[in-house]
Amino acid sequence: MAFEIRRLGPKDAAAYGEMLDLFALGFEDPETYSAARPDAEYVTGRLADPGFVALVAWDGAVAVGALAAYTLQKFEQARAEMYIYDLAVHPEHRRKRVATGLIEALKPIARAAGASVIFVQADHGDAPAITLYSGLGTREDVLHFDIPVA
Repeated sequence: MAFEIRRLGPKDAAAYGEMLDLFALGFEDPETYSAARPDAEYVTGRLADPGFVALVAWDGAVAVGALAAYTLQKFEQARAEMYIYDLAVHPEHRRKRVATGLIEALKPIARAAGASVIFVQADHGDAPAITLYSGLGTREDVLHFDIPVA
């Protein structure tokens, strides 16, 4: 499969919506990704922020994969890490190296941001994600906790 990966910029509001559509479909979570979409000003600001990376894989004019990542500036040393927050591939395009291509496209962006590593979380039981990430890096078993702020 031939696909093109492009980093979204401030003028890519329509593509940002397609990215959210992919996440809603890929994670089967329309509530999170579709119910309260941000306005154009917010989207433009996100895409203008150099610490936020939005990559979309295109098969022609169709978005087939997407990745959202953040640069995490560390405090203990003058270095950074890149965190993959979300990565999804359209169900019809899975197992075609789209996810791997997105991660490979993130590597030079991470290096340019001063990141020493890219990290990502996968849920227990998500065998496809665990297989993908195990083939690309070293696995660490950790627990993740969400702490409410209100």
